[in-house]
Amino acid sequence: MELIAMKDLPTESKTMLLRELGYDSDGKFVVDPKTRERVRDRYTNDEVKLSNMAIFPGSTVLLDDNPISIASYLEDYQNGP
Repeated sequence: MELIAMKDLPTESKTMLLRELGYDSDGKFVVDPKTRERVRDRYTNDEVKLSNMAIFPGSTVLLDDNPISIASYLEDYQNGP
């Protein structure tokens, strides 16, 4: 399974991708479009920044691009959703 890091994408592309996945951005962080609350990484509880978000192909789970989040996601994925 390949991780897609978004660091090198232009901000406009990241924002378009987020909107397609049902999220949005306030320019710095990924936010819920309805509540405008910042989205938190489900494993570390860190707020997911636009500059370091990551996603796996076929997933709509946004993660902070760090080893703990990635390893935790892969562990969960191998065991099923």
